Amino acid sequence: MRILLVEDEPAVVSVISRGLTESGYEVSVAPDGLLGLEMSRSGEFVLIILDVMLPGMNGIEVCRQIRAEKNGTPILMLTALSTIDNVVMGLDSGADDYLTKPYKFQELEARIRSLVRRQNGNVTPAAKPSNILRLGDLALNTDTRQASRNNRIFTLTATEYRLLEYLLSNPRKVLSRAEILEHVWGIDFNMNTKVVDVYINYLRKKINKESEPEMIHTIVGHGYMLKETLADEDQ
Repeated sequence: MRILLVEDEPAVVSVISRGLTESGYEVSVAPDGLLGLEMSRSGEFVLIILDVMLPGMNGIEVCRQIRAEKNGTPILMLTALSTIDNVVMGLDSGADDYLTKPYKFQELEARIRSLVRRQNGNVTPAAKPSNILRLGDLALNTDTRQASRNNRIFTLTATEYRLLEYLLSNPRKVLSRAEILEHVWGIDFNMNTKVVDVYINYLRKKINKESEPEMIHTIVGHGYMLKETLADEDQ
């Protein structure tokens, strides 16, 4: 399996390349963002490891361009910037996972396995026979990735789509932040779960317009639940 590593620090390249080669991967290296973008177009890679701080074109822009070109290769973003805003920016640009430096190689390898496993055919809610996921007046077309409520269509980012798809596939169930991280971002590690809260708020703003009843409910101490708000409930 071939992995594209877009990284300009020789020491980091050496450690990652040696470790992944020993684990059976074939690693191709791009030392700057522009070359990384060009190499990503070959379609030969099962995964792209992308540093944020790169010469030529930074990793955020590279990621956005890869996704704009409809390239769905999983992207694992590496950075020394660990604030919640930076995590959200990386994921919102189209990255599938985000790992902050310093990290243990075993964690990097586990994240890679998780992303490759998901890409290679894990069953997802989109594989259901019906292409429409629906709860009350909220609907999601998994073919067109178009969401609507009360016939009002709204646009979702890639991460918002995966989050809404997971919520609609598990209606009226309490979902913990850890469960949401695992299923939406495909990771098994306890990444800062505040990213879940951030994206829940993004989704709420798009779902609830014109005084429409709340559908994503916070279950204090447990997580979130997608359900209809009944007429006698507080809104």
